[in-house]
Amino acid sequence: MPEHPEARQVEQVHKELLESWRGAMNLVGPGSTRIHFGDSRAVARAVAAQGRWADLGSGAGFPGVAIAAWNPQAQVTLVESRAKRSAFLRQVIRQSGLSNAVVFHGRVEELEPASWDGLVSRAFAAPPAVLQHARRLLVPGGRLGLMLAREVVEPPPDFTLETQLDYQVGDRLRSLVMLSYSP
Repeated sequence: MPEHPEARQVEQVHKELLESWRGAMNLVGPGSTRIHFGDSRAVARAVAAQGRWADLGSGAGFPGVAIAAWNPQAQVTLVESRAKRSAFLRQVIRQSGLSNAVVFHGRVEELEPASWDGLVSRAFAAPPAVLQHARRLLVPGGRLGLMLAREVVEPPPDFTLETQLDYQVGDRLRSLVMLSYSP
């Protein structure tokens, strides 16, 4: 995917807000945030999101903010059950001018069933639990992106492995497993 100046601008606003809110809220652990942004950027560029997507357990916006920024043709919902993190995400969207992202403050179980073209999960839950949510939420043919750290996922019969992208962010090996849902 070619360089995307608007996406880089959104990332810069996201970084600045994360640093300014970091002390007041436990948005990310100690240390550099480069790994979070690099991980999210790699996935956002690879998923080719279109239609309605949800970032399950968005937390500090990884990777949902990047997916919206790099995929302007997608409508991305950042799903977050914690009020303070939802407020942070709304601020990122507002200050970055990201027009194709919204925050859903609530639990994944409250999302509209069978209405999502794509879902992504970075650290929301273990793959079996994410697959259960995906069965309820995805439309037939919908796509699920699992961001993993070297785990192997054997797709159940109602999911097809589209691709597995192994990539490195800093000194960490990561994988993006893309599955399509066919009930």
